[in-house]
Amino acid sequence: MLISCGLTARGLASVASDPRPLSEFSAGHARIDPKGIEQVWVPPGSFLMGTDDAAILEIEALHPPAFVVGELGSERPQHLVRLTRGYWIDKYEVTNRAFRSFVADGGYQDRRLWSNAGWAWLSEQAVDKLPRVCQENLPENPVVCVTWYEAEAYSKWRGGHLPTEAEWEYAARGPLSLAYPWGNSFDANRCNVVGSKSLEAVGSYPAGASWVGALDMAGNAMEWVGDWLGPFPSYAVEDPTGPVTGAVKVEKGGWWGGSYFAARAAYRHFEDPPEYSDGHIGFRTISR
Repeated sequence: MLISCGLTARGLASVASDPRPLSEFSAGHARIDPKGIEQVWVPPGSFLMGTDDAAILEIEALHPPAFVVGELGSERPQHLVRLTRGYWIDKYEVTNRAFRSFVADGGYQDRRLWSNAGWAWLSEQAVDKLPRVCQENLPENPVVCVTWYEAEAYSKWRGGHLPTEAEWEYAARGPLSLAYPWGNSFDANRCNVVGSKSLEAVGSYPAGASWVGALDMAGNAMEWVGDWLGPFPSYAVEDPTGPVTGAVKVEKGGWWGGSYFAARAAYRHFEDPPEYSDGHIGFRTISR
């Protein structure tokens, strides 16, 4: 199933401008943003972020891959997070088609879109070779093989930013703190994960939607988020943004061909600096 992620006359007609204040929107209310991308509304609220000790013991009893076992500790302690402001999150992972609009609009040349670190990285690249050709760059597939810096610049071009880890995890699992976007049990028919050989068009698994209607938050491409990887606090927090500095950016959501243990919403991938890219990592944007 192909899902168009660019603005069309049909899309404009079906997702009209809504004059109501944001506080009146319910979870999953849809809109088309100024760049023509469909987003869904995540209202403010609270959830339990991370994984509790009992659930970790259950996971360990299932003998997950060694890399999962090694990272379970980083999901502790489970703690209450309050998000005090609602936000729009992309319904789909950013597609190759959508990313091409950023490229065509001079995104790689516009210094205003890039952080200092991102611009320093970009100055060492052959810009005419970006984004990398990867997974055939099919129009409706998630854009992958982009660095965190490229994802950051695209998100600023969209008028938004990469979600914090808490914003991403809340959009995926909701106030019930579900293990997966659809519930607490893995279902291979709801996501592009186990046994997969490649990416699929975004939105190919509508039954895997999260509580706000965001798709592919378990599998297809893993997703960059804004935070540096760091330990969780042991107390309730409001609007956390992660450590101020670090070496590795968090990635969320599992990936095609990966383990279902890593497709859990609480999983925190642990190894990639912001200049890294590969065929498993994409992203989505949030805005307010």
